[in-house]
Amino acid sequence: MQQGLTLTAAISATIEWLAADECHALDEAALAAELGRRLRSAGLPLDHLGLYLRTLDPEILGHTVGWAPDEPVQVYRRPHDIVRSAAYLSNPVVRVLETQTPAVLRVDPQRDAPWTQNDLFKGRSLVELVILPMRTPDALPSAVSFATTRGTGFTAAERAAFDRIAPALRNACELRNLRRVELTLLDTYLGTLTGRRVLEGRVRRGELERLEAALLLCDLRGFTELSNRLPSERVLELLDAYFGCVVPAIDKAGGEVIKFMGDAVLAFFHREDASAACAAALQGAVTALASLQRQQTPDGELHAGVALHYGTVSYGNIGYGHRLDFTLIGPDVNLVSRLQGVCSTTGQALLMSRRFAELLPAGTARPAGAHLLKGFAQPVDLYALFDHH
Repeated sequence: MQQGLTLTAAISATIEWLAADECHALDEAALAAELGRRLRSAGLPLDHLGLYLRTLDPEILGHTVGWAPDEPVQVYRRPHDIVRSAAYLSNPVVRVLETQTPAVLRVDPQRDAPWTQNDLFKGRSLVELVILPMRTPDALPSAVSFATTRGTGFTAAERAAFDRIAPALRNACELRNLRRVELTLLDTYLGTLTGRRVLEGRVRRGELERLEAALLLCDLRGFTELSNRLPSERVLELLDAYFGCVVPAIDKAGGEVIKFMGDAVLAFFHREDASAACAAALQGAVTALASLQRQQTPDGELHAGVALHYGTVSYGNIGYGHRLDFTLIGPDVNLVSRLQGVCSTTGQALLMSRRFAELLPAGTARPAGAHLLKGFAQPVDLYALFDHH
């Protein structure tokens, strides 16, 4: 009786800890490690603890966290294409996630249980696995597993202890997962810098700030012809290949994509030093064009024109009511758009404004003539890169 009271008290203390500030400050790996330690200290024969957390991410289906005594915590980022694998389809954790029904699995001494070959469990000599859904209405499904090597498995009282913990653990994991989803979606659809501004509370229409930045506008050439000639599925594949060349080049150079406009990409590079911003934007443009040149697409070559300019923009929310767009506006945005139009009409792969060219090291840019641009009264001097070869 005394042992039962001790376990009950230990589980109550663990539930209180899951709701406390100390737990709130931990990431998922540290949460799993501390929870496993506490359950072992309570006398539970726990030899493995697993957290299975679905998320909203364009690349990641979910995160799996595995803890075992005296081992580093394992953290796996599961890609979306894992759902096509036999290991995923046969995984009992997946069935619990889908059905939200608990499962208790024992090892058959006569044959290997399939679940023991999972990357978390393989080689651990586990005897029993308890998988509990962490139910949350209208949220992404998650689950927790408890496993033991003890020959008799878990007792009914020990399984009941896991049942008591699950709701509090769900709440702790849900808070972390919602925060991750929030950051991921803002980064995915707005960009890192813009997403950070939204989280800081800049969400009102007309709330704009003036920003000096290097602007980059890249546009895919011949997109209309490709769209008319190829099936829509293939057009989307080519668009993905095109963005796969342009966006990573911008990211690597330290820029931020602010807008996808059909087959065009608008990005900005903000630095304290204007010359550094222009150098970064030029690097992003050159890398993107080189990457496109290496693409092998026999049914549709990918060519683009890139316009570069340095100027002052208004950066913030436009729209109406609760439907807003965080974007860049201003005459300098219009100018870079017109420059890109000249790329298309002249066949130049890269053009820049005088202001942008003057912020580059001497010998980087050469004059490319004056051009009349729609909306501008006087011809605008444009520049191209020197060809040093």
